[in-house]
Amino acid sequence: MDGQNTKQVTVLIAGRPYPLKIKEGDEPTIRKIVKEVNDKINKFQLTYTNKDKQDCLSMAILTYAVELHKVNQAQTTTQDPNIVAKLSQIDEMLNKLLV
Repeated sequence: MDGQNTKQVTVLIAGRPYPLKIKEGDEPTIRKIVKEVNDKINKFQLTYTNKDKQDCLSMAILTYAVELHKVNQAQTTTQDPNIVAKLSQIDEMLNKLLV
């Protein structure tokens, strides 16, 4: 990993171990994310008792994918050249009014 201090950790997701090689400083964040994922899987298991662990894992991943897609859509919208141009015009008008 680019010569930075790395370490080997093993995380459990849905009861299965996954060895990871991470930057030392990223461990707390990784552990927090793993906990959130496992909590989400457990929530799905309690809500949908007729589904197996794989189904609950898939639903948890889908939840994160939807959230990521929404964030990406919001970023794409704010990077739209037409929107940026309009915001610049509004900013210029506000600056003129404040002077």
